[in-house]
Amino acid sequence: MPTNVSPVYKKAEQAFREAREPADRLKCLKEMLRTIPKHKGTEHLQRDIKTRIKMLTDELAGPRKGGARTGPSHSVRPEGAAQIALLGPPNSGKSQLHHQMTGARSEIGPYPFTTQFLLPGMMPYEDIHFQLVDLPPISNDYFEPWVVNSLQTADAAFLVIDISNPECIDHIDQVITQLDQRKVNLTDQFETEVVNGISTPDDPDFDPFRVALPTILVANKIDLAADPDELDALNELVNYNFPSIALSALTGTNLELFPQMVFEKLKIVRVYTKI
Repeated sequence: MPTNVSPVYKKAEQAFREAREPADRLKCLKEMLRTIPKHKGTEHLQRDIKTRIKMLTDELAGPRKGGARTGPSHSVRPEGAAQIALLGPPNSGKSQLHHQMTGARSEIGPYPFTTQFLLPGMMPYEDIHFQLVDLPPISNDYFEPWVVNSLQTADAAFLVIDISNPECIDHIDQVITQLDQRKVNLTDQFETEVVNGISTPDDPDFDPFRVALPTILVANKIDLAADPDELDALNELVNYNFPSIALSALTGTNLELFPQMVFEKLKIVRVYTKI
């Protein structure tokens, strides 16, 4: 059913897609709720807006003395040339990769679900830095609801898998499916026009809350793979065309190639000011 939203609502929606700070996003959401036409065609969208307002309000309120709202933040201020989310199934080694590339003290262990909260860190490349955000693992049996909100400000994602695991293809499918069900689309498109949505704002089916994240497939634990060409075989079997790299966060194999690949895929443009 058409929503027939007004230009005022569209302006608030556009501001929401461009906002990076949680407080700014909350302000835009409230304006969207205020200006959206109230009829049956917008009921689902109204519910989405109200849900996100509650999530951001709780997030910005922070811990509450004597109450139930405790624990670390579920959002992180974007810094550096780009914010990149580390996603993957349990035991993929993404926390080890995060530690190796940023030096941040990630919780690392040979057991699933080691990462419970988000952890930011800065990955250097020449004279710039990328912000890598380690997030809890994703599977059919485990998904932290707040992860979706944390991905709203990300510019791209690393889908980290254990390539030595015979079930790694199924793990890829699980992560992609679980995210898609929550309006996060992992895409192989790195063009700058792809921003926070699969359709365009003028499309009647456009969903302002569906996020499209350009994604690099990171085949970790190549040191444990039986075949050094395992990544080539994997790329032939999966139904996705993500740019990919095989590496080992443990031994350091190919880690030196990683930042350059990220730089090239994200098409970062340096801007120098005159002194």
